[in-house]
Amino acid sequence: MIRLQNLTLQRGPQRLLEGAELTLHAGQKAGLIGANGAGKSSLFALLRGEIGPDSGDCSLPPDWRIAHMRQEVDTLERLAVDYVLDGDIHLRQVQRDLEAAEAAHDGSAIARLHSELDSADGYTADSRARKLLAGLGFSNEQMERRVGDFSGGWRMRLNLAQALMCPSDLLLLDEPTNHLDLDAILWLEEWLKSYPGTLLLISHDRDFLDAVVDHVAHLEQQKLTLYRGGYSAFERTRAERLAQQQQAYEKQQAQRAHMEKYIARFKAQATKARQAQSRIKALERLEELAPAHVDSPFDFVFREAEKISSPLLDLADAQLGYGDKAVLQQVKLQLVPGARIGLLGPNGAGKSTLIKTLAGELAPLAGRMARGENLAIGYFAQHQLDSLDAKASPLLHLQRIAPGEREQTLRDFLGGFDFRGARCDEAVQNFSGGEKARLALALIAWQKPNLLLLDEPTNHLDLEMRLALTMALQEFAGAVLVVSHDRHLLKSTTDEFLLVADGRIQPFDGDLDDYARWLVDFRARQQPQAAAAPAGDKTDKRAQRQAAAALRQQLAPHKREAEKLEKELGKLHEQLAKVEQRLGDSAVYEAARKDELRELLAEQASLKAREADLEERWMLALEQLENLEQQLAQAD
Repeated sequence: MIRLQNLTLQRGPQRLLEGAELTLHAGQKAGLIGANGAGKSSLFALLRGEIGPDSGDCSLPPDWRIAHMRQEVDTLERLAVDYVLDGDIHLRQVQRDLEAAEAAHDGSAIARLHSELDSADGYTADSRARKLLAGLGFSNEQMERRVGDFSGGWRMRLNLAQALMCPSDLLLLDEPTNHLDLDAILWLEEWLKSYPGTLLLISHDRDFLDAVVDHVAHLEQQKLTLYRGGYSAFERTRAERLAQQQQAYEKQQAQRAHMEKYIARFKAQATKARQAQSRIKALERLEELAPAHVDSPFDFVFREAEKISSPLLDLADAQLGYGDKAVLQQVKLQLVPGARIGLLGPNGAGKSTLIKTLAGELAPLAGRMARGENLAIGYFAQHQLDSLDAKASPLLHLQRIAPGEREQTLRDFLGGFDFRGARCDEAVQNFSGGEKARLALALIAWQKPNLLLLDEPTNHLDLEMRLALTMALQEFAGAVLVVSHDRHLLKSTTDEFLLVADGRIQPFDGDLDDYARWLVDFRARQQPQAAAAPAGDKTDKRAQRQAAAALRQQLAPHKREAEKLEKELGKLHEQLAKVEQRLGDSAVYEAARKDELRELLAEQASLKAREADLEERWMLALEQLENLEQQLAQAD
């Protein structure tokens, strides 16, 4: 198990943990949550052994294999499938040793290493890696591309696949859903549910946490508190705890005020001085309880548009795509004020293509798109974060679009997005992804849109900001069209879904659970195509012949072992039959023969124990023999 005892952890001048306690048992799945900068990633670094505690103890079993999702990519030339396979370090070492043994024509080593390769599931490694990549949204063609050909978000998917490929007892995942769409998240949920090891997961996706974890570790005020259940259970339990804490705080403050009033009144009087001094000491001993600050640092709305049109946008018989490549056909979509639409569909089906067309970044290839006279679009997409002026501050960004507005008004508005004080004047180049996303949303909210086009708006946002965005969207009077992997946001802010699939857009009559089932059917329909695709197995005939020869070398000892165990088992059955025949004689149960009976029963128990052990070894030997024969048949 993982055990933190009286742990203090400091990075530079900032103390992240002080006197923290945490115990996680093997096989538990826990979500690690807390404000940005609270120390979640540092705690992961501590568990990986990259940093040590400043005081206290951090212990976990020394033989545990730890896998984690890296945040950087160290090679760009590897093919995607090979990069994922590199996650299984032991397998790669066995493969390298096998190549060396084959080059040296060392038959004994070849046989041994093929056995190790079998134990490491090496013969299925390629197909397992491709299955992981397919689940995370990679096509067969993409699996054969260089890592350097992928964008940053897709490289993070490769890092996630590499972590899942690595056999592990402890899996550490830091924001694994940040660069995934809803389809990949649903697949990842199922994978993690069946993961047999211990899981520690940093995530700001409440539905994902609810689906995967059985505990939540909350990092707050330099302490760790472990809650049983998923995120929703944590939220309820913490609310109850905070209410009790607030009551205790208010009661204590009343007690403190009473004591301070007594001290102020009587400490100068000789007759009351001793009692006043005792109260001063009691006041010093009174435990400090922090008031329960449960208010979010975020408080904003999308400013109301002064004019509005109906419809806002109208697409008729449109063909959408890039250049001469059509992605969507016969698109008919009318957006009116008050519409709340969530876009669903598999990866690459055309959801972003639709939003980019509506936003004016792409022109329809055919058909008609009419814009309302008073249309004002607020468009959020991840690539827009990169278009922020890195050298400008949040205040300067806002002043550029509101040059006549009072500075204090702009500062007050930015404060609702938690840009306060000096943070308003800092250059964006120093900001995290979450801070850039908040600024982009602030710029949209200021400009009084009447149509919001949101493409994955919750990426990089923490739980508090996601809640604030949800509340702001619920109050927004205009139309909303959103693509998001955050199911809580979709359920809370949309009232209809459109399904983008197979080159078409059509209403989806169901909820997100129905969509998850639809996805399973959709993937099943894609299987024949996947099976028809090239397997990518580049094993040459020479290697196959060498593998077959090595397997034949292994067959003989396994056959001998199985035959030997079968003979021993036959002899043991004969001995057991003789003992049981004697026990079947009623005379042996007479009082005068009780010692003989005791010996017979003891012998029977001993023989049965040996029988169970031999049968287990014999069945295992037969199973290994059968596996080797099957592999030999495939190799031949």
